[in-house]
Formats: sequence, C-alpha cells, structure tokens
Amino acid sequence: MSRIGKNPVAIPAGVTVDVKDNVITVKGKLGELTQEFSDVTVKVEENQVIVERSSDFKDHRAKHGLYRSLVNNMIEGVSNGWTKQLELVGVGYRASNQGQKLDLALGFSHNIVLDIAPEVVVETISEKGKNPIVKLTSFDKQLVGQVAAKIRGFRKPEPYKGKGVRFVGEQIRRKAGKSA
Repeated sequence: MSRIGKNPVAIPAGVTVDVKDNVITVKGKLGELTQEFSDVTVKVEENQVIVERSSDFKDHRAKHGLYRSLVNNMIEGVSNGWTKQLELVGVGYRASNQGQKLDLALGFSHNIVLDIAPEVVVETISEKGKNPIVKLTSFDKQLVGQVAAKIRGFRKPEPYKGKGVRFVGEQIRRKAGKSA
C-alpha cells in the first residue's frame, strides 16, 4: 500500500474542500484551486481528506500517492502559499520588476523581459555586495515551480565558475579547470 497515499490530509480552519464529479476544489484565504482525478476516490470526513484507490493495479497504486500529494499541496497553498527564491550569480547580473514584468540582465546583448502570470507575485531584492534575488510567491505550487524553472532556464549555473541563475541554497557540482 502507498505510504503517502494512505495518510489523511488535515484541513486547516478557513479552508473548504468540495468533491464533485472527479473534480476536487479547494478554497482558502489566498485563492481557489481545482484538480481533476481518476482511478481513486476522494472523501472529505471530519476535517480530513482521505484518498482511496479501487484496486491494486500498478497504475492505481501510483496515482494513489500522486493525488494525495496534489491535494496536500493545494490545501497548503491556499492556506499558507508557496515561495521560491532564485539567486543571480555573476558579474553584472541584475533583476528588476515593474508590476508583473520581470527584467533580467544575464550577460546577453539584451535584457530579458518576462511577463509573469497574475497569480504569481514577483519581488526582486538587490543589496549592495550581495547577489540579486528574485522571489516568487503564489498559492499554486505547480505554477511557481514552472515560472522558476523558466527563469532558471535562461542561464543555468555552469560548473566551472558557478555563474548563472540558481535556487537559493542549491549546491552546484563544481569541476576543476584545465590542469597545466
């Protein structure tokens, strides 16, 4: 049996969970999320969400833990929110934002201007002597991860000097340069 799937998900105060026609809707103070599901049954009992599977087929076992994790992430997101921070490491790398437009200077001949989805709040932190930080916050974990991955994809950290866009706290595998 799935270790993750069999754990119930607690519903905190201020969060409502509705299940109708294989669609689960979670509403909270930060927003509303919906998710379709199949091959499992979702029940709401006594401030808990319980995910059960119908059989022991491999596909059903896999989806059991998946949908439990998705429901947990939805509940966590609408109550507390999700945050990802990206650090720009490199000489001359800068970030600034005007509303939902993120302007990145990453060593190319032009700046990269990126329109961020309205559900994601973007904030840039630039302190003298420290690397610029881009902070992404939203109630949708998948959307925050997708936007962060897109920003990181513009200039991935390289293994020799470690320059590029990385997550705060990410360890980069470093390589030795040429041996003379």
